[in-house]
Amino acid sequence: MINVYNRKTQKYEVEQVPGESYINWIYSSPLGMKILELLVKKKITSRIFGYYCDRAISKRKIRKFVDEYNIDMNCFEIPERGFHSFNEFFYRKLKKQKLHLACEKNILISPCDGKILAYENIDIKMLIQIKGMTYSLAELIGDDSIATAYAEGSCLIVRLSPSNYHRFHFVDQGTCSPTTKIKGFYYSVNPTSISRIRKLFCANKREWSILHSENFGEILYVEVGATFVGSIIQTYNPNTNVKKGDEKGYFKFGGSTVILFLKKDVSRIDKDIIQQTSKGMECSVRMGERIGSN
Repeated sequence: MINVYNRKTQKYEVEQVPGESYINWIYSSPLGMKILELLVKKKITSRIFGYYCDRAISKRKIRKFVDEYNIDMNCFEIPERGFHSFNEFFYRKLKKQKLHLACEKNILISPCDGKILAYENIDIKMLIQIKGMTYSLAELIGDDSIATAYAEGSCLIVRLSPSNYHRFHFVDQGTCSPTTKIKGFYYSVNPTSISRIRKLFCANKREWSILHSENFGEILYVEVGATFVGSIIQTYNPNTNVKKGDEKGYFKFGGSTVILFLKKDVSRIDKDIIQQTSKGMECSVRMGERIGSN
C-alpha cells in the first residue's frame, strides 16, 4: 500500500497501483527476483508488451482501465473513431482548455502529472533514491562535467504511475538541447522496487537534455523508462524556442519518471513538498501546478 500526500486536502491518500500484488511479489520473493533478472527487466520483454499495446486488439483494455482508475475522459482529446490501440489511449493528449498553468515568470511548475519528491542543497555524489540508498548525478547522465554544475542545487523526482497522464512538458520558456540517450534495463519505478534495487535510476534506460530557460537557468531534464515502457518519445525540436507548458515528449505504456535538476540558488521548492519528502512521503501533483519559485 502506497500513501501519497494530497496538497489540496492536506491529507494522505492511498494510491491505486496497477498490478500492485504482482510488483510486490516480483520484488520481494526469491523466485520473483530470479524472474525479474532473467526476464522482466530485459528490453525484449518491454518490446513484446509494447508491440501488443500498439495493436488494435489491445484497445479492449481501455474501458476497464478507465473505469478501474476513475479517469475523467472529458479532459482528453479523443479521436473521432476512438483510440486505435491501448498505447494511443495511454499517451492521450489533454484538451487545451484543460491545460492549467501557473503562468507567472517566477513560478516553477511541475513538468507532468505524478508523485513528487524534492531535495535542495543536493550532494551530486550522493543523490537520494530512498533512505540508505544513493547514486551520483554523474552515474545517472554519464557526464561528470555537466553533473558538477548542479552541485548544491535542487533535485525534483516526479514518478508517473500507469494511470497518470503520460506527457511531460517544459517548465519555463527557452531553448532545449538535443537529447542524449542511455541504454539500460526496465525495472519498475514503483516505491517497492526503488527500495530494493540499488541505483535503479542509473540502471534503467534514460534520456537527458538541458533546457536553457529564461527564468531558472539551465535545467537538466532526465526521463527514465520502466517496466513495460515501450518507448520514451521526444516531440520537441532541439535548439528552437519553446514556451512554458509546451510539450516535450511522452512515454508509452508503463510507469515512468521525470527528474529535474536546477542549479544552486535559482529556485525555492514549496515548503509542503520539502516537508513531506523529509518524511519519505510523495506529494501528488498535476502538470502545470506550482511546485516552487525563484
